[in-house]
Amino acid sequence: MSVRVRFAPSPTGYLHIGGARTALYNYLFAKANNGKFILRVEDTDLERSKREYEESQLEDLNWLGITYDEGPDKPGDVGPYRQSERTEIYKEYAKKLVDQGLAYYDFCSDEELEKMKEQAMKEGRPPHYTGKWRNEEFFEEAANKLAAGEKGAIRFKAPKKSYILQDEVRGRVVFPENMVGDFVLIRSNGLPVYNFCCVIDDMLMKISHVIRGEDHLNNSVRQLMIYDALNAEPPSFAHVSLLIGKDRQKLSKRHGATSTRLYKEESYLPSALVNYLCLLGWSHPDEKEIFRIDDIAHIFDSKRFSKAAAIYDLEKLKWVNGMHIRSLPEDILKEEIEKFIKEDHFYFKQSDSWKKSVIDLFKNQIEFFSDFEKRLNEDLLHSNIVKTEKLEEVLSWDTTKQISDFLKNKIDIIDGEYLSKNQFQEIFKALKSDLGLKGKPLFMGTRVSLTGQDHGPELGDLIPLIPLNFLKKRLSNF
Repeated sequence: MSVRVRFAPSPTGYLHIGGARTALYNYLFAKANNGKFILRVEDTDLERSKREYEESQLEDLNWLGITYDEGPDKPGDVGPYRQSERTEIYKEYAKKLVDQGLAYYDFCSDEELEKMKEQAMKEGRPPHYTGKWRNEEFFEEAANKLAAGEKGAIRFKAPKKSYILQDEVRGRVVFPENMVGDFVLIRSNGLPVYNFCCVIDDMLMKISHVIRGEDHLNNSVRQLMIYDALNAEPPSFAHVSLLIGKDRQKLSKRHGATSTRLYKEESYLPSALVNYLCLLGWSHPDEKEIFRIDDIAHIFDSKRFSKAAAIYDLEKLKWVNGMHIRSLPEDILKEEIEKFIKEDHFYFKQSDSWKKSVIDLFKNQIEFFSDFEKRLNEDLLHSNIVKTEKLEEVLSWDTTKQISDFLKNKIDIIDGEYLSKNQFQEIFKALKSDLGLKGKPLFMGTRVSLTGQDHGPELGDLIPLIPLNFLKKRLSNF
């Protein structure tokens, strides 16, 4: 059987990060098995569904590099691909189930249904449907109501038996008899419900595998019932782990942005976001943490899905983003960094060799392109001492004052825009020899005197990139 998988978002908001992961897993599974990836829009919630949300979700998928083979804008031979355009198909199949005695028209009011629920709760029973319309003796009355123009729901007659799902992630899942009662297929307003649409669409679109979140697991029993009633073979199911925060609660805004679009706006690399999402419930066979989507398309295997809930760690995502930044080709890295530096910044007045050296120096210290200008300003172009507890300690040493005085005398007489590497090495060698210092007092005292900070890149790489006038200004503070 050829592999056909689908992602079926609801256009009631922007693409959720969990939805993006589901789309990614389906995309990769299709790629790994030379299959097809279908995009189906579940827009039967007419009040909340908006075309602008659909368009934004498709844009976000495209930004992530997740492309589909069939969809609303890429029609195949099993469309349409919006559920709102398939209503007559659902009604047709629901009517067939009624004709076969597997479903029935229900004319209970909301008040009657609520009373059934309350009575069941009082008696300690599951709140299953117990209305009269399930019984054949009332079918003629139902037909008369329909003929008179009354609107009734179509309700599925749930079989009194257990169901077993052999899930590719959860293993053997047993849904006991009487777990669900008779459920609605078509509402009285003519709109179909999710579980019915899902089965009809997956069946007609020849979906072979359904990869979705664990929160859909309980939907499976209703869907298996419908497949059974239609005498159709259900697809293979894989219910992947849920995304949770570090507090082990359901992922929400307090754990960071939950909309894919916000990560785009915050300048995350799509390759980094895809990389990180892939690891939230799946593991690389070589235990790699950094990779690109094309690197794993041919090795993606559903057997490597994890049952455990995936902890969404924003700090880990930032680290992954930094790793992807550092892996960019030199010319692209430079181009992207410069998009985030103000046009009148000191950086743009410098030579190409200086720019290259600065990028090489700071690329290992940034998680976002926008961090680069901050590093420039804080590590190169400031003239003040950045006071910290550790720095205050270094400043209190007598040796630090000796070092700053020595450096000031040496550097004040040097002309030019920068110290060369050789000049700095000679000054440092003389400092070490003349003052007889070594170890922490030597290195920390020199760093604080020249950079005004207690941490940073290697001095031999950093100092030749700091404008000489900034070095002189810092030394004048001592």
